[in-house]
Amino acid sequence: MNSNRLRSCVTLCAALLTAAAALAQQPASTVVAPVPAEILAAKKIFISNAGADSGLFPSPFSGDPNRAYNQFYAALKATGQYDLVPDPAEADLVLELQLTAPNGPTKGSKVNGASDPVPMIRMVVYDRATHYVLWAFTQSIEIAFLQKTHDRNFDDAVTAILTEFEALSGKGPSAAH
Repeated sequence: MNSNRLRSCVTLCAALLTAAAALAQQPASTVVAPVPAEILAAKKIFISNAGADSGLFPSPFSGDPNRAYNQFYAALKATGQYDLVPDPAEADLVLELQLTAPNGPTKGSKVNGASDPVPMIRMVVYDRATHYVLWAFTQSIEIAFLQKTHDRNFDDAVTAILTEFEALSGKGPSAAH
């Protein structure tokens, strides 16, 4: 090969490698995975109270360890979208609600996957018939300095979990439009 041809091949190879690297860095096509049919079809729900970790009541949050359960139950009932049943055997779905205060690193780096954890509300959606987990939601409760701000942030987290569930199930306020 003469030197001009060699340079052209090197330039072409470099261009192809650059293009391949650029394509590799592009986000993969976004495929939206389906929502389990059991969530979309559910009419009867049992809400399970998985409790709250110790040390959260009466400070930083007002009330008692059943607060998240009671608020979520009342809010879901108020939507009128589901029949809330007192026995899990009667339900299509079981929603397990838990307030956690996880232990974790101090001054960790979120870039490295570690951070100081804050209390969070976790809701796991189970198919009652098979007992398989269909979906899970986790909502952190923002840090605050004042009691009333802690309580407002708690309320916001409960509302966010409900909103996420309604959006997923297609039964939220925006689904009516």
